[in-house]
Amino acid sequence: MRVIFAGTPAVTLPALEALANSSHELVAVVTRPDAPAGRGRRLVRSPAGAWADERGIEVLTPAKPREPEFQERLRELAPDCAPVVAYGALVPPSALEIPKHGWVNLHFSLLPAWRGAAPVQHAVLHGDEVTGASVFELEAGLDTGPVYGTLTEDIRPTDTSGDLLDRLAVSGAGLLVAVLDAIEAGTAVAHPQPADGVSFAPKLTVDDAAIRWSDPSFAVDRRIRACTPAPGAWTTFRGERVKLGPVRPVANAPQLAAGDLVVERTQVLVGTATTPVVLGEVRAAGKKPMSATDWARGTRIQSGERFE
Repeated sequence: MRVIFAGTPAVTLPALEALANSSHELVAVVTRPDAPAGRGRRLVRSPAGAWADERGIEVLTPAKPREPEFQERLRELAPDCAPVVAYGALVPPSALEIPKHGWVNLHFSLLPAWRGAAPVQHAVLHGDEVTGASVFELEAGLDTGPVYGTLTEDIRPTDTSGDLLDRLAVSGAGLLVAVLDAIEAGTAVAHPQPADGVSFAPKLTVDDAAIRWSDPSFAVDRRIRACTPAPGAWTTFRGERVKLGPVRPVANAPQLAAGDLVVERTQVLVGTATTPVVLGEVRAAGKKPMSATDWARGTRIQSGERFE
């Protein structure tokens, strides 16, 4: 089939590679417009767009997919199907109707669970033990279309959202190509999503990433892992924001008041509502990431100091 791929961030690259190695003809990539990045705020191509540029594949960057010029170019390219992975914009009905077999979206959850922009982060945040990926027919509703196929993935106790998303991006790429193969063969069947089990996964904000030391240790652990690598879990120390990497809950340790810091020879403990956690990586404002023990030595933490 002739396919047009829609996607933006680096998580789309396994799917693009799988498509490039499949029997389908990738005729164009649709991605979000170039965006300012870095200290110089220079316009930078999205990872999906840069991947296509390197291979001489046409890149389309509409500000909004409803633009008449964009939709006219889609009609000229005459795609049979449009696979989507993390595109980042709503596709209007007028564009959905252009490909013969519609648009099919690879979503990183077992629908109807965790519809929305951050399914992997919410699965980690809420302590799910199993998640997965779904390929479904894109329609006007938010991740509501009938599902062609799914796969499951265990969530490991130490998984960050980045770890889990990396695995799902690879396994999901194979699922996406398998669905496209079935659509081409005429054997694909899309099943309506059940009415029960619906949950939503809005994008996690910087405020969501603030660590709540008054939570139990398991909740502190989940929040930090869910916000790693983005938007980045943080707390406040001496009036300045400090970013933290994943922590390790400690079962056999004396209880500390929420946020209290205790520096030991080989580790730094922080109090929660239950048992303490051991700090991992710390990144103070304007500094490079470092181990918690190095941070504590350099900061010269005094007895009684704490995270706010």
